[in-house]
Amino acid sequence: MKSLWNSFKAAFAMFSKIPMPMVDWKKENIKYMMCFFPFVGTVIGILTWLAGGILGVHAALEPFFLAVILTVIPVFVTGGIHVDGLLDTSDALSSWQERTRRLEILKDSHAGAFAIITACVYFILWLGAWDQLLGNYNGICIMSLGFMMSRCLSGIGVITFPKARTDGTVAEFSRNASEIAVRNVLITMFVILAALMIWVDPVLGVLAAVSALLVFWWYHHMALKYFGGTTGDLSGFFLCICEVVMALVLALGGTFNL
Repeated sequence: MKSLWNSFKAAFAMFSKIPMPMVDWKKENIKYMMCFFPFVGTVIGILTWLAGGILGVHAALEPFFLAVILTVIPVFVTGGIHVDGLLDTSDALSSWQERTRRLEILKDSHAGAFAIITACVYFILWLGAWDQLLGNYNGICIMSLGFMMSRCLSGIGVITFPKARTDGTVAEFSRNASEIAVRNVLITMFVILAALMIWVDPVLGVLAAVSALLVFWWYHHMALKYFGGTTGDLSGFFLCICEVVMALVLALGGTFNL
């Protein structure tokens, strides 16, 4: 139990800005950390559901202002750790350099032009998706679950994908993880989340789950082709793309799901 509690603390300390008690970063304390990674998404999902489902109904807020609140909730909870991966990966992919140079760009702390362009497009897409989803209670519920689903898939990638670097954060987590147990837990959580989405709304639930899996397949292909495996930045890139694609699919699907 102590190992599980330490893994829980480590997950929230690493992947969120939520204050956590200190944890000693040794192997036994982080071997189940990825199992608790999706629960950071639970916090985001609950806040999203409260903002979109409660404030959207009972508070006299302009729809655009509410869409802004929904857009920044994940950034406030996580501190933007995954957005950082999105921007670094965008610069690396847009460089069209050979693999070694792409990996060097991932480690560069400076933001290039393509990172800035990607950030603008990314948040504009979120604003548009949330503005369209407001009033679609089922869509908001499914997207709230989607923040957990994206982290399940991201964790599965960390555990199962080849590693682009042997000295990176992802490689360290994978080495110290109880791989089979963590993988099975994350797959089980994904299946449960997909079932819940379909229970909320069969059409939108299937659309969200399938779109997440398609992005995951593309992420695997992209990571191996251009980087030789995954890294922490690539995992963050996938998570951001997966979530915004689910939001866009739900926003568009809701217009036909009458």
